[in-house]
Amino acid sequence: MIHVKSEKEIDLMREPCKILRDTFAYVGSEIKAGMTTKEVDALVERYIRSSGAYPSCLGYGGFPASACISVNEMVVHGIPDERVLKDGDIVSVDVCAYKNGYHGDACRTFCIGNVSEDVKRLVQVTEECFFKAVEKLRAGTPLYDIGYRVQKHAEAHGYGVVRSYTGHGIGKEMHEDPSVPNFGKLGTGLRLKAGMVLCVEPMITMGSWKVRLLDDGWGAVTVDGKPAAHYENTLVVREDGVEILTL
Repeated sequence: MIHVKSEKEIDLMREPCKILRDTFAYVGSEIKAGMTTKEVDALVERYIRSSGAYPSCLGYGGFPASACISVNEMVVHGIPDERVLKDGDIVSVDVCAYKNGYHGDACRTFCIGNVSEDVKRLVQVTEECFFKAVEKLRAGTPLYDIGYRVQKHAEAHGYGVVRSYTGHGIGKEMHEDPSVPNFGKLGTGLRLKAGMVLCVEPMITMGSWKVRLLDDGWGAVTVDGKPAAHYENTLVVREDGVEILTL
């Protein structure tokens, strides 16, 4: 069931979303080669808790950390551990914060040190896919237009678009209806309504779009071992466009 939010509810969601913005600014200033992914997770948890919020990922479905941290070929849901970040890595940090009874959700992919130009381009195009997807988004837009625009932009650059994981609605629950795929046919799907709050999150690969699940039951990696990037924001559908809460 899709829950269209009231303006009061949207106002309550602003604070956890602002905390995420600030979390990424903090992590971006601190993350570097030589850190472990567990140390990055500690940065996330410390900042979110210091802001009076709770890191929603922690304990969600048994997930053991405050952030999903995915390096290079890992697409999503990496469990932080003792892996050391190296010069040339890319690291997706996917974070949720809970405050005022509502969640916010966003992801950024960080470049560590001297990242190759082709991989930096992947990260850039993944971010562009998000903005291409939402530039014409407004009340009345068919849902699958979002995925169509992500797919069109990514594939125009020769990249793959992950099918196994999608964006989603968000509010009192971290994951709500509807699912928001990153591929689709233009003009299809339910018509979006003003007040719907969505997480749009392109997950784009350098090679094959196919992924496989690791033995830990969480991390998903590209089948060909090529890098992947991930970019996500929480947004509100408005009559004349969108309001992006995590920017």
